[in-house]
Amino acid sequence: MPERVIGILGGMGPLATADLFRRIVEKTPAKRDQDHPRIIIYNNPKIPDRTAFILGKGEDPRPELIEGAKKLESWGADFVIMPCNTAHFFAETIQRAIKIPLVSMVEETAKQIEKMGIRKAGLLATDGTVKGLVYHRALLRRGIHIAVPGKRDQELVMKAIYEGIKAGNLELGRELLLNVAKKLERRVEGIIAGCTEVSVVLKPEDLSVPLIDPMDVIAEKAVKLALGIEEL
Repeated sequence: MPERVIGILGGMGPLATADLFRRIVEKTPAKRDQDHPRIIIYNNPKIPDRTAFILGKGEDPRPELIEGAKKLESWGADFVIMPCNTAHFFAETIQRAIKIPLVSMVEETAKQIEKMGIRKAGLLATDGTVKGLVYHRALLRRGIHIAVPGKRDQELVMKAIYEGIKAGNLELGRELLLNVAKKLERRVEGIIAGCTEVSVVLKPEDLSVPLIDPMDVIAEKAVKLALGIEEL
């Protein structure tokens, strides 16, 4: 089985992109450098903010997303993954523009939650992911209910992501997210780290319910696809 080249459409959180790359490396069963798959990372932090556009307040990120996916395709990637949950709102648009598969972090996470037997999941994510129903669609199709933080707590989530993690203040981001997560976990059977910045600071041992981390899910999937363990 020939190895496949992973294409990462990144920069939507450069830190999240670096984190996904590290996770793929760590999850690869390699004994030497040559056992690792080839990875092409296009880290484009100039993609307009996804949440702002979904909420009708910002520039359209689609041209940059499509251009990035096309670049990865032309550079030799066999499939594309995106370490940004909110960007999956545009997944179908991106997929139509390229011939190689865009492997959805959201769909893969929904499959994982279904496999775990979780019937109600909490979601820590941007306003764009929540209002754009990015996870709602994938989970409701599988009969899984979603709980989101209340209005005030959701404002804290946004502050944690934008003023905390994206701005390089990881301690602030972690503190705010932990407070919201502790309240949310009383209402659910598992919590989705539904923003790649959340994945950077929250760890499974922080919670009393399972933390479902889409970054881990997509890293594992990418390794299996790249090494030919799974079919594309």
